[in-house]
Amino acid sequence: MRANATLARWRNGEQTIGCWLSMANAYSAEAMGRMGFDWACIDLQHGLIDYQDLTYMLPALSTSETTPLVRVPWNEPYEIMKVLDAGAYGVIVPMVNNREEALRAVAACRYPPDGNRSFGPIRAAMYGGRGYAAQANGQMACIAMIETAQGLENLEEVASTPGVDGLYIGPSDLALALGLPPTGDNDHPKHAEQVQRILDVCRKYKIAAGIHTSSLEYTRKYLKAGFNMVMLGTDSAFMMQAAGSQLAAARGTAQEKREKTGY
Repeated sequence: MRANATLARWRNGEQTIGCWLSMANAYSAEAMGRMGFDWACIDLQHGLIDYQDLTYMLPALSTSETTPLVRVPWNEPYEIMKVLDAGAYGVIVPMVNNREEALRAVAACRYPPDGNRSFGPIRAAMYGGRGYAAQANGQMACIAMIETAQGLENLEEVASTPGVDGLYIGPSDLALALGLPPTGDNDHPKHAEQVQRILDVCRKYKIAAGIHTSSLEYTRKYLKAGFNMVMLGTDSAFMMQAAGSQLAAARGTAQEKREKTGY
């Protein structure tokens, strides 16, 4: 079976850099995959993407070595099983609050006797290759998001849940849980304290620590801190940043010409 290279690196304590896909487009997914990211996450929770889009985007990512992950809309076993059957090599599960919810997510990622994933890897077996049925349980990543007050309260029981491969911080929802404005790249001391606490707990239980960022500055910050799974940016943000920067430069050139020539 095709190995989950990103999961293997997390298990070795290594760092990875990923991207977020929020545009429902196979071409942009393929282009981002070919950029060289370690992993790419297709967002079914907040992005403008549905399952039908996913069936085009996962094959597009397969043209690269980038590990395909999916953030599912919710901690629903049928949602998790369906994206794994489509060829995702891991799921990021939002709003995980306690061990019971973590166990539900893990069980949906594993075939019996380790879980209750129903057998039907329609595209997954083709992408994963020979041996998928026997080896998939050890290759599918299950990442729980910590982003609620209850999740923070039960942090250690979620992190220590057998089969949880990592915790992923949603900074904006984490801020809301702390009574702060929903800012992504957040330097509030209260927020920073909880981010460090989550990182420390991940280290304690030897699982991957992941976090969402909105800038190169914060990506570097969290890589230096020791996070294993850092998101550099989204497809839509990269597009708008590049377009905005070049448009501003072009308008500046036009303004300079007008100032020099009067027209």
